[in-house]
Amino acid sequence: MIHATSVGATPHGGWLMSLLVSTTADPGRFHSFGPHHIDELGARYGLSADNLQAIRTISQVLPFRVNEYVLSHLVDWDRIPDDPIFRLVFPQRGMLAADDERILGDLLRAGDRKGLRGEVARIRAGLNPHPSGQQQHNVPSLDGQELPGMQHKYRETVLYFPQQGQTCHAYCTYCFRWAQFVGDADLRFAAPGPEQLVTYLHRHPAVTDVLVTGGDPMIMSTERLRSHVEPLLRVDTVRTVRFGTKAVAYWPYRFVSDSDADDLLRLFEQVVASGRSVAVMAHFSHPRELSTEVAGRAIARIRSTGAVVYCQAPLIRYVNDDARAWSEMWRAELAVGAVPYYMFVERDTGPRDYFQVPLTRAADIFRTAYQDLPGLARTVRGPVMSATPGKVLVDGVERTPDGDFFQLRLIQARDRRLVGRPFRARWSADAAWLSDLELDPTAPADVLAAVSPSAARPGAAVTT
Repeated sequence: MIHATSVGATPHGGWLMSLLVSTTADPGRFHSFGPHHIDELGARYGLSADNLQAIRTISQVLPFRVNEYVLSHLVDWDRIPDDPIFRLVFPQRGMLAADDERILGDLLRAGDRKGLRGEVARIRAGLNPHPSGQQQHNVPSLDGQELPGMQHKYRETVLYFPQQGQTCHAYCTYCFRWAQFVGDADLRFAAPGPEQLVTYLHRHPAVTDVLVTGGDPMIMSTERLRSHVEPLLRVDTVRTVRFGTKAVAYWPYRFVSDSDADDLLRLFEQVVASGRSVAVMAHFSHPRELSTEVAGRAIARIRSTGAVVYCQAPLIRYVNDDARAWSEMWRAELAVGAVPYYMFVERDTGPRDYFQVPLTRAADIFRTAYQDLPGLARTVRGPVMSATPGKVLVDGVERTPDGDFFQLRLIQARDRRLVGRPFRARWSADAAWLSDLELDPTAPADVLAAVSPSAARPGAAVTT
């Protein structure tokens, strides 16, 4: 049974109380479950044979990992398979093409390991493992050599992928970084250490923000994380250290009662004391992830260090594709002092067809949820496509005598001169990504050149 009530179950004004729902005592050491535990989980929770077969088959391609906290406090076992958290962490039938799933199932039953490996590789290659040109356009170089474990798409921000942080406390079935977790070194961003990053930052003083990401950097011990973070404090031009993490949702004990939780908070304090900002980029996909007492404590402890918690997630069908879920989640974030930041559009990778929501519906969901918010929660932006040219905001739909159009705007761009530039595209009921849109030819030529599908070129990194 689930131990947390739905955020929003209390009247307005009772948001904080609705967050402080009792959780069981400190569970001790982290314990995860993966593909080898599927039968054990099936017996424990009474999963149907069909559920088990789907999980077993699809987890050959898409990574599967869950932990005791998620199982005991976030999944509502009385609602499976339709429970949103269950769909969020357990592979589901429909995430792969029916023919691919059938072939995998036949190979599994036949025990054909060689054939299975070949089919898995083929299917993964067709799932667009690195969308938006991440490998072709975002990898920086130093003295003619590409730098492993780094991306530099926007002038001010470098993404850094520590090698030891390339897993998570649990895997989201929608994750656009699924390729980090499947054991293929050719698909993985991973840096062995910060030395090359520091050299690169010294040579690129326009970079003010480093986003430590993964995977999840909070999977590392504090000692290991410190070895990656402290060298950044010797680069004067770095003013903000960001941490991309799902740990507040999936393992909040990381900030509360893990053996080195206090050391982690002291690391945040150290960065703040150096005159820099710490931004914890927390991924919350559903209001239930904010509903436990320990999640509230984790956020309070993070904020006590001087760090700011920013909240972001994609809009995903079957999980949070309704305005009420987003309104509740943004209000819950505000109630604990976090900043609602982004509603993203599900990227064109992995099981995208299963999770995608048409842009016109995404815009309606965002607008409806946004209208219900108090002013301080209207920091959130969305729906946003993090596409090859940059972050494209869908502002809404414009009705004109010449037809209907999506109003679009680049709120971040590979070429910073395009930031803030509006443009539009023909309205489509089915379009779910930038590449599905027919751009209005009256848009400025430089915007059209950047946003058109053929605009990005290998090596076309940041324009300064």
